[in-house]
Amino acid sequence: MSDTGGFTQLRDAIEQRTAVIGVIGLGYVGLPLAAAAARAGFPVVGFDTDPAKPALINAGRSYIDAVDGRVLADLVARGRISATDDLSGLAGCDVVVICVPTPLTRHRDPDLSYVEATTRTIAQYLRAPQLVVLESTTYPGTTREVLKPILEAAGHVSGRDAFLAFSPEREDPGNAAFSTVTIPKVVAGDGAEAQALVVALYGAIVDKVVPVSSLDVAEAVKITENIFRAVNIALVNELKVIFSAMDIDVWEVIEAAKTKPFGYMPFYPGPGLGGHCIPIDPFYLTWKSREFELPTRFIELAGEVNLSMPRYVVDKLAEALDRRLRLALSASRVLVLGLAYKKNVSDLRESPSLKLIELLEARGAEVSFHDPHIAEIPPTREWSHLAGRKSVALDAGALAGFDAVLIATDHDMVDYALVVRHAKLVVDTRNVVARLGLDPERVVKA
Repeated sequence: MSDTGGFTQLRDAIEQRTAVIGVIGLGYVGLPLAAAAARAGFPVVGFDTDPAKPALINAGRSYIDAVDGRVLADLVARGRISATDDLSGLAGCDVVVICVPTPLTRHRDPDLSYVEATTRTIAQYLRAPQLVVLESTTYPGTTREVLKPILEAAGHVSGRDAFLAFSPEREDPGNAAFSTVTIPKVVAGDGAEAQALVVALYGAIVDKVVPVSSLDVAEAVKITENIFRAVNIALVNELKVIFSAMDIDVWEVIEAAKTKPFGYMPFYPGPGLGGHCIPIDPFYLTWKSREFELPTRFIELAGEVNLSMPRYVVDKLAEALDRRLRLALSASRVLVLGLAYKKNVSDLRESPSLKLIELLEARGAEVSFHDPHIAEIPPTREWSHLAGRKSVALDAGALAGFDAVLIATDHDMVDYALVVRHAKLVVDTRNVVARLGLDPERVVKA
């Protein structure tokens, strides 16, 4: 390892925790990371193009469940963290961490426009030397093939002016057992010096760092984790459909199967996949594999199965309405219970509940929703036509006014006993009614 002046300067600043860390993108990944770095003793500046987020942070108000508002307010009061929508402030940072979205295009190809635009902005304001870390999930090769050329085209040589690294985010919203600090951090750098810097950085913030041999390996780690989940969830979703036709309860099967102490790991079916990672990231590898003329049959089949689940659920709901209430779906009022993509969070990203609402209304149903964590549907790129709708009250009178309640997300804050007592029909995609031992008479699993 050559001991360049820039490397030594950055290493010393990181070790002494005087390095100013800039975090670009203050969402479910960026804000928890920024707060963790500030708590570790680093001065932190958060950047987001949405001015509402910096305003909330500077007022000491957290909008992410994983970041305690009192902790954030204390960090702000002590000057450990601040936020802005003015990206020219990147010039004052020693470390820049990119936590921006990596969605898919309408044709399910990678959309790296946020990463590319952010990197061009960094190149504009880069003050050598800087450590630049990408955390956004992407396909293997992105840091080398996209970030590095953009920076070097602007005259910033990797390993001299900019030390490039990749460290995949591993946030799990709503999981109280793990936090940013306690989840092991995979890291890799473009060269030995970048590797040493990124190991030192995250070693000062999280409990355990896992260095790997290259940027591409680190990028592949995150893709592999998400593909593993996507394929196994697709498997149990397919088993759900098959076992339902055989009049076998897939949930009972899974509960019994998981008693085996080896060779089995339980995954659970649902109404579809949500969140940023699992529904999207596997397709990044599918796209990249075309460069090598290799098929990704498991990944694509898993995607097809998981994407088909909302339609399957709507069909089961329509069948239950017809058989039990002699009512057509087109003449029914349906309450979708749970809008977030997973329990006990307010995260709407890629939530199957939004697709369920769209499918139900396309078939003529009148649809409302209740979610204790989401008072109103915010504007989104794909679901702008649903923006502004508000969560309805959940009480006996309201429940009696619906022909069916569709449990899409099993939030703990919901009174399911009340739902089962007063709903005419319950369609349960999460097995919550059986799990709680409630009366199954008016309940259909889907």
